[in-house]
Amino acid sequence: MKDRKRNKITIIGAGNVGAVCAMRILESGLSDVVLLDVAEGIAKGKAEDLMDAASLIGHGCKITGTSDYADTKDSDIIVFCAGLARRPGMTREELLNKNASIAKDVTLNFMKFNRQPVVIVVTNPLDIISYVVYKNSGLSGKRVIGMAGCLDSSRMNLISSRFLESPLDGFDAVVMGTHGENMVCLPSMSKAGDMSLAKRAAKDTIDRIIEKTKSRGAEIVSYLGTGSAFFAPSAGVFKMARAVFADSRETVSCSCLLNGEYGVSGIFLGVPAVLGKDGIANIVEIPLSNDEKRLLNAAKNFVSGQIALLNI
Repeated sequence: MKDRKRNKITIIGAGNVGAVCAMRILESGLSDVVLLDVAEGIAKGKAEDLMDAASLIGHGCKITGTSDYADTKDSDIIVFCAGLARRPGMTREELLNKNASIAKDVTLNFMKFNRQPVVIVVTNPLDIISYVVYKNSGLSGKRVIGMAGCLDSSRMNLISSRFLESPLDGFDAVVMGTHGENMVCLPSMSKAGDMSLAKRAAKDTIDRIIEKTKSRGAEIVSYLGTGSAFFAPSAGVFKMARAVFADSRETVSCSCLLNGEYGVSGIFLGVPAVLGKDGIANIVEIPLSNDEKRLLNAAKNFVSGQIALLNI
């Protein structure tokens, strides 16, 4: 009897997000992992360290640390974590183009060895990097997904729980738009116990929840001093990868290529989407108020403007 093909995930970028993603995936038994980084020793060292824990945790998955794209061959999912952090004196436009150039090169390299992977993008600016990966991969837009909306929704859940002093498992937030200032939090569609957040909390409280959600990433950075969040982003990747492998048809907020949905076409923007074995099964269109439509339009204009700045 022929053995069933083992799941295979490649994680590109062996920094904090990539390494913790690898740990979550391995220790859940979800998939074998290839951890790739241009600094081969870092990828190899972290991979071997993770394998030293295998018998302690009791999982049967394997991880390979490498700098050779040939090792990514026939990956089911590729997690894109490669890129630079903003450095002192660097403009946002410079960072955008540096990371876009990296994204183009990395995409061309992994596509030499992979025909139809699902790509989960983590690198910022996320909606624009997702667009660059899509344009250079030749993949259907349904197979390129940006991880941010589920992370922002999770952050909004926690912040709402703290403000309202209620158990966290009673909250289910919906966040659209971009991963940043043009985030669109939807209190009318967000669950807070047995009612919507819009009905559960006063407007000034909701405004504070939204502002804190938008600035949550910067807050984490301020505590860390250097670097940025990695435990929660890796959990977002894990949730999405699990939905793909399980073909669960779970609705998750993520950055998707829009083709007329919400009146937007040709760019990536955060929206609720149903995930399955081929990536995005369909995009969920939910009713928006006029104010929410205005905010989403602002997000669209921001992303379109950023794409116009690309020089690759």
